[in-house]
Amino acid sequence: MKQYSIAFPNLGIQFNNIGKSINIFDFDIAYYGIIIGISMIVGILMAEHEAKITNQRMEDYTDFALYAIIFSIIGARIYYVVFSWDMYKGNLLKIINIRQGGLAIYGGIIAAVITLSVFSKKRNLSFWKMADTACIGLVSGQIIGRWGNFFNREAFGGYSDGLLAMRIPIADVRTGDISEELLLRVKDGIDYIQVHPTFLYESLWNCGVLLLILIYKRYKKFNGEIFLVYAAGYGAGRSWIESLRTDQLLIANTTIPVSQLLSIIVVVVSIFFIFTKRKKVINS
Repeated sequence: MKQYSIAFPNLGIQFNNIGKSINIFDFDIAYYGIIIGISMIVGILMAEHEAKITNQRMEDYTDFALYAIIFSIIGARIYYVVFSWDMYKGNLLKIINIRQGGLAIYGGIIAAVITLSVFSKKRNLSFWKMADTACIGLVSGQIIGRWGNFFNREAFGGYSDGLLAMRIPIADVRTGDISEELLLRVKDGIDYIQVHPTFLYESLWNCGVLLLILIYKRYKKFNGEIFLVYAAGYGAGRSWIESLRTDQLLIANTTIPVSQLLSIIVVVVSIFFIFTKRKKVINS
């Protein structure tokens, strides 16, 4: 039986009757989609604001966002499907159903970078300058977007009894997301899992990344530096958070989480280019 409750017992917080969708005119609209929509709007507004204060054309970012949103959703879905192929190979129509989630942020970021590369070239604009501006909107959107996982009861980690531990009835969680090591608790005859809310960790971490970017941009030495700071900051947090998750996307025929490996590579490469480029600019 569905209980639709989510609790943070060590904080003394419990939410009751938190469903996964809202019904409007007999049509279910997933909260996940609503949250993602809000995150996109906030991201665009943040990028436009940054463009305005850095004397760039706001409309360039509005136009870019229209393309980036479409291709990022496609990229995020492709990334997820590729590394979860066993879930879809028997029913290919499931690939186009994203109402229950199944979007991988790294796929979206990769698609957005490719889109920006083409867009900036077509508009004869600086890719790296636009990347510095757009990443402020991107991380702002990520802060909000992760809360879609809250409503979907997904993107959580293993058992936790820490301050932010989250408790969810097993009946509300997808069977494939429950691993053997999770401690199952029974309360009032209902089975629960109590886990790391990794979506919350990532949302909070991204708040820190955004703050870092807003402070660091005063000391920017070259175009692209802010984007590299974002990449290193986000990647560092994601490499840790990914290690906690029970729904990791793995490289085929291995036990290696693809997003964790990618995060580590992104951190190393970004820090390398920040230091080498800054040194070159300062010494020139």
